[in-house]
Amino acid sequence: MKYIKPLVIAEVGCNHMGDMEIAKEYIKIASIFCKVDVVKFQKRNNKEYLTDQQYNAPHINPHHSYGHTYGQHREALEFNVNQHKELKKTCEELGLIYSTSVWDLTSAKEIAELEPDLIKIPSACNNNYKMLAWLAENYNGEIHVSTGMTRSDEIEEIVQLFEHKKRNNDLIIYSCTSGYPVPFKDVCLLEIVKLREKYNTRVKTIGFSGHHNGIAVDIAAYTLGATHIERHFTLNRTWKGTDHAASLEPDGIRRLKRDLDSTYDVLSYKETQILEIEQVQRDKLKYKG
Repeated sequence: MKYIKPLVIAEVGCNHMGDMEIAKEYIKIASIFCKVDVVKFQKRNNKEYLTDQQYNAPHINPHHSYGHTYGQHREALEFNVNQHKELKKTCEELGLIYSTSVWDLTSAKEIAELEPDLIKIPSACNNNYKMLAWLAENYNGEIHVSTGMTRSDEIEEIVQLFEHKKRNNDLIIYSCTSGYPVPFKDVCLLEIVKLREKYNTRVKTIGFSGHHNGIAVDIAAYTLGATHIERHFTLNRTWKGTDHAASLEPDGIRRLKRDLDSTYDVLSYKETQILEIEQVQRDKLKYKG
């Protein structure tokens, strides 16, 4: 297997708590301290994505809610297109790639207008074939799709859709387990191997989106062939909101990026039987009989 340098995605999602200044702080820390490659947010048209019943129901965990209903909670965490345009500009000024996951067709159209390098489809929406088809036909960047809570026949249907649209060379599919956080026994990293064996020649590459604790799993994911590593990112795991507990704080993201880059550096064969660094030791230490 030939390894390429891993691309690390820090997913802010809605961990900014609806505050633009906090969102920009995430970007600055991700660039200057963590040195990741991509910062990712979320875009939802909540009244399109949610049913009336879902929109008007109370949040399942009131302690983490930003509104009296789930719909109001989601609206409180939402940025408009102009705000996303501003976030994209901030990312680019700091040398980062901006991205957003889109949860409905309206959001996909709005974000596509900003012409980001990549758009993410979360596991919850990867069966919105109308949205996938529209992106395949109208958006020129990479399309990244997570496969949490998705059957193998459904993954095949997604790949076939992009093959039919002749966009599969821009498709990246992610191994993922949907849970917040996910215990190690449910991460199921060998799904990466399965995806590689089945789709490596049919899509651009394979990624891994993790919701587990720690960073050791991500190193293993990369060595198994996942080229894109995505982790939730928070400035404080105790903040209000359900995603913070399954997120890495800045030093965790920093160490993840550092360790993945180091792993990339070591995954090679020796260029010569005796390396230059070894020759000095060989001359000094090797048994001469």
